[in-house]
Amino acid sequence: MISKADIKEIRSLSLKKYRDSLGLFVVEGEKIVEEALSSDFEVVKVFRTSDIGEEMMRRITLLSSPSPALAVVKIPDAGDAAAVREAIAAHNISLALDSVRDPGNMGTIVRIADWFGIEAIFASRDCVDIYNPKVVQATMGAIFRKKVIYCDLQDVLSQYREAGKPVYGTFLEGEDINSLKLSNEGIVVMGSESNGISEAVSKLVSQKLFIPPYPAGSVTSESLNVAVAAAITCAAFRR
Repeated sequence: MISKADIKEIRSLSLKKYRDSLGLFVVEGEKIVEEALSSDFEVVKVFRTSDIGEEMMRRITLLSSPSPALAVVKIPDAGDAAAVREAIAAHNISLALDSVRDPGNMGTIVRIADWFGIEAIFASRDCVDIYNPKVVQATMGAIFRKKVIYCDLQDVLSQYREAGKPVYGTFLEGEDINSLKLSNEGIVVMGSESNGISEAVSKLVSQKLFIPPYPAGSVTSESLNVAVAAAITCAAFRR
């Protein structure tokens, strides 16, 4: 049976302050719950509609409609400093997210990173919380394979520059990404949905990239969605 304390605790995890204080987050949906159970994450509790009933599942869901399964999972230790060193030392491309606040975009970018084998994702501290229920849902399970490291983005990019690694960024005034010889290591900055890459962060970018419209020079949309731009950019690097 599910207790009143369970209901109160699960409902509280819709808010970041309680996720932080309790060290827990919620995943919903049979597929994502199975991903959690098969991962290295510690699953604290699992509730299924077949066990607790549809009405009780409606009382604990954090989504607009209940799923057949819900799990409460422990937030792993961050280990941020070590993760930064490992990412810089690795011969791989990392992603940096500058003020990405939309949960759907954040979750989709984590899923994109999972698809393209991007090991490290750095996020400025004002990005949406990776354990936000909508972000978790949008990752479709990738959250259990990819680590998002919240950090002082300028400091991390400075460390990349000091290590002699390229710092890329997507800009409307950048060079055509399809015409450049791209490195197989370094970091790529993606900007916020409304303002792009901030001025302070842009000063640390060593190569500005532009995703051109087709045909070249045509009148088109003002910009691309950040998750779409991230997918195109990751594909360009892997190509």
